[in-house]
Amino acid sequence: MRYQNQSTRISKAIPLFFGFSLGFFLAFLMQFLPNIIRNDSYSEYLFKRNTLDFHHDSSFEDLIEYKFHEVNDTTHKNDNNSIAKQLYNEVRVLCWIMTNPENHEKKAIHVKNTWGKHCNKILFMSSSYDKNLPTIALPVKEGRNNLWAKTKEAFKYVYKNHLNDFDWFMKADDDTYVIVENLRYFLYPYSSYQPIYFGCHFDRYIKQGYMSGGAGYVLSKEALKRFIEKALPNKTKCRQESDGAEDVELGKCMENVQVEAGYSLDSSGKGRFFPMGPESHFSPGLIDKEFWYYKYVDRVGRHGLDCCSDYAISFHYVSPVQMYIFEYFIYHLRPYGITYQNQPLPEKIKNKKNNEEIFINLGSFNISKLEKKNFSTIT
Repeated sequence: MRYQNQSTRISKAIPLFFGFSLGFFLAFLMQFLPNIIRNDSYSEYLFKRNTLDFHHDSSFEDLIEYKFHEVNDTTHKNDNNSIAKQLYNEVRVLCWIMTNPENHEKKAIHVKNTWGKHCNKILFMSSSYDKNLPTIALPVKEGRNNLWAKTKEAFKYVYKNHLNDFDWFMKADDDTYVIVENLRYFLYPYSSYQPIYFGCHFDRYIKQGYMSGGAGYVLSKEALKRFIEKALPNKTKCRQESDGAEDVELGKCMENVQVEAGYSLDSSGKGRFFPMGPESHFSPGLIDKEFWYYKYVDRVGRHGLDCCSDYAISFHYVSPVQMYIFEYFIYHLRPYGITYQNQPLPEKIKNKKNNEEIFINLGSFNISKLEKKNFSTIT
């Protein structure tokens, strides 16, 4: 009888236990499920943002026809852009964009709609013709192993058709954003007849270093001439095969025909050309100190808002959506009540000696922390 009563008590307790457990579980779900759902949605958003493929999103396709408000509207009609117009005429920049058929509508069209409009001329280099950009159909195969071949063919085309029309020739990827006005400001003191090129300087593989392909690089007229006329035809000066790292191979050619790898840091030692997105440079700890970037770049590592020059020129790995955000923040957003004073245009560099004198007289910054060759002649 005793065992029978005990069994009865256990059988009554089991439903009570399951009921309590079910209630606890439901309470847990009610408290935490909304956060789980929000986190999943945010993770999905981050994944979509980082894939850089927004073309198949119908809401993003509208950006292909999207237009910012006109510069003559009530917000911008009183803007003073006289110096920018002066530089537009005096520092003529041709921009050519490395793209491919798969990226014509996914990426390249958004370069055309945003920063590409600020170039004196923009060309899209691909392997097939697309009237919407339009593209230049180069006689090359696509793929990472053919980037060097495409770079050579692109510069051949530019040399043949536009050498005498422009002063500087900027190469950029279809996921690079360039502030062209800052590029002109930086290039202003240099003569395009000086054999020199600029970009994010990597101190590897070549005695004078080379410029990162992702951050973009800009060749003077004389540098382009030497590359096409002296370097490319000579197999001892330039790699003849199609494969090879585009930026490294170009750097070798430049050095072999005495084209200087110029330095572009500002007077505070901050960079202007960047091979990664701004978030990678602004956020301390986002990139491990053992990351390859820190082994290649030849300047003091900086993070946060101290990372980059106020007159930064380029950022890499910029998604299509970010390009429109950049365009808005740079050219349209205005903090009310603040009027910016333009820096005076720097003196023209006439010779190497004058260049060195300007380096020395940069101001109060302690240049003993870095070699003086690492500094630009302008702020």
